[in-house]
Amino acid sequence: MAKKLYIKTYGCQMNAYDSARMADVLAPLGYAPAAAAEEADMVILNTCHIREKAAEKVFSELGRLRPLKTRKAAAGGRLILAVAGCVAQAEGAEILARAPYVDIVLGPQTYHRLGEMVAQAARAGGHVLDTDFPAEAKFDFLPEHAAPQGVSAFLPVQEGCDKFCTFCVVPYTRGAELSRPAAAILAEARRLATQGAREITLLGQNVNAYRGAAEDGAWRLGRLIRALAGMEGLRRIRYTTSHPLDVDDELMAAHRDVPQLMPFLHLPVQSGADRVLAAMNRRHGADDYRRVIDRLRRARPDITFSSDFIVGFPGESDEDFARTLALVREIGFARAFSFKYSARPGTPAALMPDQVPDAVKAARLAELQALLAGQQHAFNAACIGRTLEVLFEKRGRHAGQLVGRSPYLQAVHAPAPDRLIGALATVRITEALANSLAGELAGCVAEMTA
Repeated sequence: MAKKLYIKTYGCQMNAYDSARMADVLAPLGYAPAAAAEEADMVILNTCHIREKAAEKVFSELGRLRPLKTRKAAAGGRLILAVAGCVAQAEGAEILARAPYVDIVLGPQTYHRLGEMVAQAARAGGHVLDTDFPAEAKFDFLPEHAAPQGVSAFLPVQEGCDKFCTFCVVPYTRGAELSRPAAAILAEARRLATQGAREITLLGQNVNAYRGAAEDGAWRLGRLIRALAGMEGLRRIRYTTSHPLDVDDELMAAHRDVPQLMPFLHLPVQSGADRVLAAMNRRHGADDYRRVIDRLRRARPDITFSSDFIVGFPGESDEDFARTLALVREIGFARAFSFKYSARPGTPAALMPDQVPDAVKAARLAELQALLAGQQHAFNAACIGRTLEVLFEKRGRHAGQLVGRSPYLQAVHAPAPDRLIGALATVRITEALANSLAGELAGCVAEMTA
């Protein structure tokens, strides 16, 4: 009988991709997907270190899994528990010390060796800890076969970050910037398109820092996007997450010239105050960010933006926060993610003086989120009456309904036949709901799958 694997994924799209590839690595060992941890012979927690109290949440989840492991052993079986991802990289041996019933701890750069770790844990009956940054690129050692991702697929092109923002753990958990060769990315994109992907989102911790090796020299992200745009079957391209410093002329031109590149860009700014941005080591000012936005809007007039914001960074004053609100009002965002600053052990900001009281952070966050929510609602409401091209991805909650995404990444549901899954269709928007748009087919289908 096949063994069962359950993976719980926290955090970003890169983690979602990593979880899928861990399943691909373990498939030759006989592991098939389980719907729940209670059904599994192996459980992997693929963790994220970005959110507040991330490590404690992982230990809490491990505590809930421990009785499953005990019951499995009492029944004569074995449940392998593994912790992967950025919390595993950051905490390492501390996880084994606090939760000695965990079998495997592995970082995000070593999961291509997961099969060996499972075998080692089974043979020795002890713990396996692998949080190295191996010299080889893990992508070169992953199996060529991968389970289809569906109509919309993720494709990592770059990992790691060299920016060293003072609040961020990514350079320590994901390592230095590494770009995949262009040929490897194109080959994986062709495979995804063959499997039915019509939209690909290029992933990276600092994706527009991409510099991939190619026969004619290093490619930047704009060049890669142009190559992907010529690929048969691929109708949409997105990328995330970007840094304002790396939006170069070639990428600007891609937004202008490549219709497959969607007019929606996630471009984190974090703060609207230069003093705070300098303390964050963001290496750009608020006006630099404004100029990038202006240039992108000139290149692609229908482009919209999302962003990330941190409130209550050490030393942030009322005036600094007011500058953030001013920037938000000036630019206008279709959606955004905002958080209270929380210290990450080992980062420079955790040791900074003038930590902002939590009550002040909470009040500022509420004010910012109210402003951002109003902008998102206004943008969605402005779509009513428009016709948008929607890529249908799956069935909706109601019979005869499909759900897809607009060019601006909004969820859109409309009455439509199943044969339109994987199709680009023109939808007239009739209603803006809390987290989605509703519409009706407008009679134009751009593409259908076979």
